[in-house]
Amino acid sequence: MYTFLALAPILVVLVLLVVMRLPAKISMGVAYLVTALLALFVWQASGAQVAAATVNGVIVALTLLFIVFAAILLLNTLKEGGAIVAIRKGFMDISPDRRIQVIIVAWLFCSMVEGSSGFGTPSAIGAPLLLALGFPAMASVMAVLIIQSTPVSFGAVGTPVLLGVWTGINDKQDITQAIAPLSAENYLLQITGNIGLIHALVGFLIPLLLSGFLTRFFGKKRSFVEGLKVWPFAIFAGLSFTVPYFLVAKYLGPEFPSLVGGFIGLMIVLPAAKRGFLMPKDTFDFAPRAKWDKDWLGSLPEEKYDDTVAPKFSLVRAFSPYLIVIGLLIITRVIAPLKAFLTGDLTTIEFSNLFGTTISSKIQLAYSPGAILIIASLTCILLFKMNGQAVKRSWSSSAKTMVAAAPALLFSVPMVQVFINSGSAAEVATALPAMPILLAESAAGAFQNAWPLVSPWIGAMGAFIAGSNTVSNMMFSYFQWSTASQIGFNTDLAAQVVALQAVGGAAGNMIAVHNVVAACAVVGLMDKEGYVIRKTLIAMTYYVVQAGLIGMAIIFGQMWWWVLAVIWPIAFFGLMAMTSKKAVAQ
Repeated sequence: MYTFLALAPILVVLVLLVVMRLPAKISMGVAYLVTALLALFVWQASGAQVAAATVNGVIVALTLLFIVFAAILLLNTLKEGGAIVAIRKGFMDISPDRRIQVIIVAWLFCSMVEGSSGFGTPSAIGAPLLLALGFPAMASVMAVLIIQSTPVSFGAVGTPVLLGVWTGINDKQDITQAIAPLSAENYLLQITGNIGLIHALVGFLIPLLLSGFLTRFFGKKRSFVEGLKVWPFAIFAGLSFTVPYFLVAKYLGPEFPSLVGGFIGLMIVLPAAKRGFLMPKDTFDFAPRAKWDKDWLGSLPEEKYDDTVAPKFSLVRAFSPYLIVIGLLIITRVIAPLKAFLTGDLTTIEFSNLFGTTISSKIQLAYSPGAILIIASLTCILLFKMNGQAVKRSWSSSAKTMVAAAPALLFSVPMVQVFINSGSAAEVATALPAMPILLAESAAGAFQNAWPLVSPWIGAMGAFIAGSNTVSNMMFSYFQWSTASQIGFNTDLAAQVVALQAVGGAAGNMIAVHNVVAACAVVGLMDKEGYVIRKTLIAMTYYVVQAGLIGMAIIFGQMWWWVLAVIWPIAFFGLMAMTSKKAVAQ
């Protein structure tokens, strides 16, 4: 009964948001009420605990809205300054094929952004960029969310591993004794290599999946096969990222796999694309905008471009604000003294022990990606010699879009925080663990030796709830290790299970509600969050199932698990091709 009740908030979100396709501000408002009532009257959490979790959620939502505003501001500033014309022409010169463009922008560029910053920044930068290139708003959001998988475990210079997994395994007496004489740091490096390997084996097909989803859901023919025609280039782009990504993870650690993989991938793929290497003979483009489904469109005004007119700026000058963003993200995350200052007491507003609980909250606007995006927007004024009216329009329209996005985030993030902090009050005789922990414990009891298949789903559930791979790893890494140990796995195999947790947690970002809400907001796609999740849920399912099969193959060493790991992508892609044929026929 308690397992079902703990599942209720997730079911409410799925039914209202995904099945009934109600706006997130309504779905998440209902989900918040259900979660709060369960926490108070079934879990018997104290009123102060629920209130503190709610306030913490509101604070987190406001920091996300700051990033949303800054991301839209950069896009609007580039439009008003005339730089988008040059960026659009630059990508068209590389290839007018939308399949190629989405692989370069979403898979490679956004993976590099994820490696430097994480926390939703790739969506905030990549979705508006795709929108400006002429992609439908919903296609832009879908693309940047699908790639929120492979690079995420090493996003923000390795934070999901360094903070998330490390919090789970460090200073735990049973782990320390089990791995002796190996240090916890070396054990973490072993887990990092495992994460990199599993991600690489699953993720190299993501560009092909991305292309197939683009043509299946947004092409004139609604054909998944049309996306598969780009398979030589897509696999080439997939390997160009995942090979250096894995090598860095295995030998250097968790800080730079995504950042280095994205950079090397761009350096390899961009020149190859310009020369037509492995490019398809046909060119895929969207139907004229007048024929687009209205659900694809956001509230941002349509921009019309005359590609015959020469842009006012060179591509390098026009793209330089994005280079500034990447550079500042790397500097502020890698240079320790600067990072310490930006996250220190002088630049941090802290709310400790809210309402007498252990829940605390921080606001670090100077360290936020939003601050860097605003700096980049301000440099645009000088770079593109913008007048006052153009600057005013960009700020005004950005503020309006942020306000429109606020209700959904102000419900979704507090719901998440109450769910995570729903553990019973200390004085309750029949105390219950917090809802996500109870769900994980129930799954562990049910699946036993099939745990490697289930382990990524636990990570994905944590990310779906929390909107963060880091938080999912913090919640479940030690639980995953303990479960593996109780099943009878040795420390090496337990490290594989923890890696599966991290991989699943990364994949869960594709459907994490407040990630989806924020990504929709930056392109003005209000009240369509459920439509997006219906698509990204399919991609996440492919990723998590494949990770589980590979995990079973590595842990048990049986050839038939490897056979299943080969069959599953073929079956998945084949099923998608079959459903697209039915859609065309209808």
